[in-house]
Amino acid sequence: MSPYPPIAEHGVIGDLQTAALVSTEGDIDWWCTPRFDSPSLFASLLDDAKGGRCRLAADRDAVPDVRVKQLYLAGTAILVTRFLAPQGVGEVIDFMLPDTSPHPSDQHRILRTARVVRGRVPFVLECRPRFDYGRAAHRLDRPDEHTALLRGPDQELCVQSSGPVALRADGTDVTARFTLGEGEMATVVLTTRPPGAVLPAPPRDQDNLAAFDACRAFWYDWLKSSTYRGRWRQIVDRSAVTLKLLSYRPTGALIAAATMGLPEQVGGERNWDYRYTWIRDASLSAHTLIGLGFREEARAFRRWVRDRVEDAADAPGERLQIMYRIDGDPHLSEETLDHWEGYLGSAPVRAGNAAADQLQLDIYGEAAYAFAADEGDMGALRGWEAFRRLVNWLTEHWDRADEGVWETRGGRQDFTYSRVMCWVAFDRAVRLARLHARPADLERWSSVRDDILRQIAQRGWNTERGAFVQHYDTDVLDASLLLMPKVGFLSPTDPDWLSTLDAMDRELVCDSLVYRYDPAASPDGLRGTEGTFNLCSFLYVEALARAGRVDQARYAFDKMLTYANHVGLFAEEIGPSGEQLGNFPQAFTHLALIDAALALDEELDRRGSA
Repeated sequence: MSPYPPIAEHGVIGDLQTAALVSTEGDIDWWCTPRFDSPSLFASLLDDAKGGRCRLAADRDAVPDVRVKQLYLAGTAILVTRFLAPQGVGEVIDFMLPDTSPHPSDQHRILRTARVVRGRVPFVLECRPRFDYGRAAHRLDRPDEHTALLRGPDQELCVQSSGPVALRADGTDVTARFTLGEGEMATVVLTTRPPGAVLPAPPRDQDNLAAFDACRAFWYDWLKSSTYRGRWRQIVDRSAVTLKLLSYRPTGALIAAATMGLPEQVGGERNWDYRYTWIRDASLSAHTLIGLGFREEARAFRRWVRDRVEDAADAPGERLQIMYRIDGDPHLSEETLDHWEGYLGSAPVRAGNAAADQLQLDIYGEAAYAFAADEGDMGALRGWEAFRRLVNWLTEHWDRADEGVWETRGGRQDFTYSRVMCWVAFDRAVRLARLHARPADLERWSSVRDDILRQIAQRGWNTERGAFVQHYDTDVLDASLLLMPKVGFLSPTDPDWLSTLDAMDRELVCDSLVYRYDPAASPDGLRGTEGTFNLCSFLYVEALARAGRVDQARYAFDKMLTYANHVGLFAEEIGPSGEQLGNFPQAFTHLALIDAALALDEELDRRGSA
């Protein structure tokens, strides 16, 4: 058997500053701390031998015929992994208590509680951290049999146990074996902290139960803010909780995914680091969260975008990057971790992301989209002067070839989607200036907006294909253009758009799953292929619904939901056998799922359908 679990065989837990993946085998096989974009502590998902893990599970040596079920407590990010065997039924409850402070913390804690609900179940604990992406050695100190300090160069992992869990040294790691009977429980607490910090208090059952109650209450209270009452409540709520888990509370930034290096094709080289914040994702998320009623989170994301605009308004060269670190730092140098083999041999494993230096002109439109997300919110206009300078700069710089929304590495082109979003930048800027009587060069902005529209109509439209195409020098279709009606560039029932949608349906859609584009027809500078793109599949559903093809949209949406994993999470892509591929869970996919559900509900309500 492969030592690597399927990507989909995971749930995610987090505290709004970092997140961990827990496999159905009871392994924490991915955790970076003290931030989402910090070096990993556990990463056996990318190298089984050198990455590190923390296992707390039924002891398969003693109960080899155990079956596993994993679920979330409804409406929370508390993960339960159940082990069912003839001898008994046990479970491990994993959670992190959300940190609602606006300040970054250098201490983070995972609580893992084992308990038995029937019979007797033997458990095993193996805690084998590997600091700094597995590059740094650590030493072990054991103050007592219930405490272990695993000391890395820049941080420590404190492992504490309760009940019968006596920690034993295994080299510089720790292990334990213990058995619980019906009604018994034991907790293992993992705390990361700076070297030399004060030792946490020993875990007590009452304190652990209080933390569990507080975590559950946090998620219940947070989800009450949702205004969604539609037909897909359970999956929309799960997507909303997932987006919250992927947000960095101190700045409001939303990371693209919790992981790095998970492949778009097993064995291939399309393995990227998604633990950063894209202007695109943060901007579109504001609209989605407002649609669900989460205005505080939407405003936090908009503030993050506004801060980037203010920082960049007078910068030399390009005014915005496509992505930043979660604290707004623009430096994302890419390195290859050659000592890791990668998930199922998918190398290279990259940390950092060189695409940060690419030119992608669509981000200016997405920044404007964020400013316009809630036109009634005057607070969103605090950075108007910087935004105005940005738009003025764009009047002279929009008409350039770029790398495009998909961050291709095959050379710059005049991408149609980039031009559409430049049109959005000027359209929203004109709209906001008029709505709020802000100073602006309206004549110039309106003229450029109209020039872009005419250029797209003339050069982005391919008469032979009867469709808008990926860039001006190709006849290749591109699913990014599914956003054209969403951003208001044209009507969702415009004949040219319906013709484009039909062309995509014939060429990019396979059983409701949607490919981004055909790399063979439009080389992107990378070897290999990829699966269908979950974001595009949900954009397709929304486009169908808005075009009046509601029955087709509903069928496609329901089929897409069957590709969610056992706890309702999506990675970036779906492979040829229905497997999930790419970084996990992906925020953009869950954003698009929510938007598709909202669109479908609206159109079904309009028709009076159940």
